[in-house]
Amino acid sequence: MADKPFIARGFHSRRPTAPQDRLPPGQYETRDFPVLSAGPTPRVPLATWHFTVRDSTGRSVKWTWEEFQKLPHETPTVDIHCVTKWSKFDTRWEGVSVDTLLKSAQDAGLAEGRFVVALCDGGYTTNLPIADVAGGKAWVAFGYDGAPLPAEHGGPARLLVPHLYFWKSAKWVRGLQLLDRDEPGFWEQLGYHDRGDPWREQRYQGDP
Repeated sequence: MADKPFIARGFHSRRPTAPQDRLPPGQYETRDFPVLSAGPTPRVPLATWHFTVRDSTGRSVKWTWEEFQKLPHETPTVDIHCVTKWSKFDTRWEGVSVDTLLKSAQDAGLAEGRFVVALCDGGYTTNLPIADVAGGKAWVAFGYDGAPLPAEHGGPARLLVPHLYFWKSAKWVRGLQLLDRDEPGFWEQLGYHDRGDPWREQRYQGDP
């Protein structure tokens, strides 16, 4: 499940002098990493964890945790922006590029899609155009700040799409569904914006 604006813990500091070229409109910088979620935190044993990419015909490619760890790793340092208006600069992650996963799916003969839906433990989903997760823009992250990603922040693995509001970086992600047409996810069905660009303040349906 993604970060959601219901239960917030860990807010302690703001920096109003944050560089404006890195701070989207309406945001403030925090040095903390707030935990926002609604509902219990899933805890899945790594021995039973797997990640699946599935196309619209039902074909799929799957990795166990051990197999996933053997894929090429990247270590992006990125700014993240929550729809609840906090931003955190220079966050350090480790994970597998979504490009790597899409290439494996293509090599396995899966049909390409124009959109993806992230599928997560707990039933959460969020939708994204392929253009927003390809081209070095997104990762499935399992490490944060030099350590395994904590469960409260989406571990063992979460989607990381830092150029969009952080609810798109779905926690506890377990797969990607490739689709030919857009299908709103959990929060999008409840009125959140389908894309969620923080620089355009795309928080809710009807925002430009």
